[in-house]
Amino acid sequence: MESKESSERRKYARIATDQVISFAPMDANEHLAVGKNLSVGGIRFEAVGCEIDLGDVIRVTFNVGENTVVAVGKVAWAIEVDPITLDVGLEFMEIDADALDLLEEGQEAGF
Repeated sequence: MESKESSERRKYARIATDQVISFAPMDANEHLAVGKNLSVGGIRFEAVGCEIDLGDVIRVTFNVGENTVVAVGKVAWAIEVDPITLDVGLEFMEIDADALDLLEEGQEAGF
């Protein structure tokens, strides 16, 4: 359970998800990952069998409801879960204004 202190540190409310997303370093082949949560500020996902470093710029594609969103972000953190799995936090640098509206609506609706 998240403590009050840690929830107050977050800039944005998170929307839990377990959807399959795609991601790719800029101008590289896409990989699949599992989204963990997302907000207007970024997305957290687990990636298997690839290398991702702090500061890497990555393009992600995911769904918000029926809508597909493509965003570009910078890796804020990457933690090794096991020898082949990374837990990654991506901070959005570029995301469509309509996608931000969808995320805000999703937070308000609690989905």
